[in-house]
Amino acid sequence: MEPLVVSNRLVIPADELEFDTARAGGPGGQKVNKTETRVQLRFAVKESRVLSEGQRRLILERLGSRMTRGGELLVDCSVHRSQQANLQAARERLAGLLSDALAPRKKRRATKPTRSSVRRRLEGKRRRSDLKRERGKRHE
Repeated sequence: MEPLVVSNRLVIPADELEFDTARAGGPGGQKVNKTETRVQLRFAVKESRVLSEGQRRLILERLGSRMTRGGELLVDCSVHRSQQANLQAARERLAGLLSDALAPRKKRRATKPTRSSVRRRLEGKRRRSDLKRERGKRHE
């Protein structure tokens, strides 16, 4: 297996990736019962030599729900009918997850409501207030 290129700055060596195969579920008749096409790719984030401490912290924080207790990131794939295609898809999915987790988050820019939206809101409040005030004036 060749190294996994996540970005031009991050390449995960093949010896840090582990994959297991299993029989995939779903339709397929006899073939699905005897071929192991499902692929589970494991990447030990906590033991990785290529990740900096900051990258490791970001991945653990942002992908924590996908981690095992041992700090391994799991990616499953059983979409394709061949093991090789599933392995390639799992590798692409892992690279996508890691690049998304390591991408810098955009800062939220505070915005003000537009003048017309403020005017509409206040007009609606005034109408509602008038309606309620008119209800109380009918004492006969």
